[in-house]
Amino acid sequence: MPILTTLNKGRVPVKVWTADIEAPAIEQLVNVANLPIIHGHIAAMPDVHMGIGATVGSVIPTRGAIIPAAVGVDIGCGMNAVRTTLTASDLPDNLLRIRSAIEAAVPVGFEEHEWDKVRGSAHARSARPLEARLAAIVGRHPGIAKMQRHFERTWICQAGTLGGGNHFIELCLDESDRVWVMLHSGSRGLGNVIGRYFIAAAKKDMERNQRHLPDADLGYFCEGSTLFDDYVEAVGWAQDYALLNRREMMRLVVEAMRRFLPAFQLDSEAINCHHNYVEQETHFGEQLFVTRKGAISAREGELGIIPGSMGAKSYIVRGLGNPQSYCSCSHGAGRKMSRTEAKRRFNRRDLEEQTRGVECRKDGGVLDEIPGAYKDIDLVMAQQTDLVEVVHTLKQVVCIKG
Repeated sequence: MPILTTLNKGRVPVKVWTADIEAPAIEQLVNVANLPIIHGHIAAMPDVHMGIGATVGSVIPTRGAIIPAAVGVDIGCGMNAVRTTLTASDLPDNLLRIRSAIEAAVPVGFEEHEWDKVRGSAHARSARPLEARLAAIVGRHPGIAKMQRHFERTWICQAGTLGGGNHFIELCLDESDRVWVMLHSGSRGLGNVIGRYFIAAAKKDMERNQRHLPDADLGYFCEGSTLFDDYVEAVGWAQDYALLNRREMMRLVVEAMRRFLPAFQLDSEAINCHHNYVEQETHFGEQLFVTRKGAISAREGELGIIPGSMGAKSYIVRGLGNPQSYCSCSHGAGRKMSRTEAKRRFNRRDLEEQTRGVECRKDGGVLDEIPGAYKDIDLVMAQQTDLVEVVHTLKQVVCIKG
């Protein structure tokens, strides 16, 4: 059953869809709730946990302003999933060869596509529509280019790449044993640079205008200012680049699969949704900027993806359009401990046990992503039955991490 509590410790209330929330996350939520630009209330999803600057799993409505740190540095990070005509019986008993083929096709971690191979290719052409927009942004803010090594080509080479951390590519089976491809990534290195650049600019702008904040990272740009307009343009670019990255990655994954599996088609509309982003939306009759940091849009009838950890179930959901959550829901299970704590508490044997039956890395390099470091996805789902309904339940058989 949903658990909805209200914190009344700030200038506006915080509505929380869980009782499982740590004190530092509450403090972060209250800090944001005390900002003068917040309108209505803040919504905290069942997967809520402490983040950098703003709380992961929060939905933040602002009027006439945007907080770059609330969007964060993994701008446009999100999910892409598509169902195939394959079934479990089409998959080989040993899935290592398929995992290796996908890892060879999609650079992971700090790797990227080689410039000499992608220059002038269809891969590069797919990124070109974004080039003029990026040039305009960097023309006004050349510091962005200075922060990115090999700026002119890196963003093209990173289109269609996974990254590290909690980003992943999975092959999953649904309740009917149909095979799905699901992946999680964002705007890669340049999105991170854009995020850091404008977070720093917002902090300086607050100091220059002597605005005192409960947390220095919560600097914001006011509508009508040049920095506001430039940030909206830059964050929009990064969100579009994240969509492109996931589409290109999905194409490469499907191509790799076709080399080893029977002929198949993609037989359902691909879901491609952000969970770190800002959009202008209307709620309660007001036009607001809604920042979802670790949350997805769940308007009535809208399809979304809520993944678990690398050893747990994931869900394809349909939004119920709950106005109290600003038509939002959780973006996943949510961490219950830091990466450092996960490495301290668990070992490789624990990782092997918790990912039994999944073809994936089981080495120390992904120990911080062990399922035990995350909240129980089934409990998270039970706490948001007023936000979404389950359409499909997925369980991974292959998981690729950076």
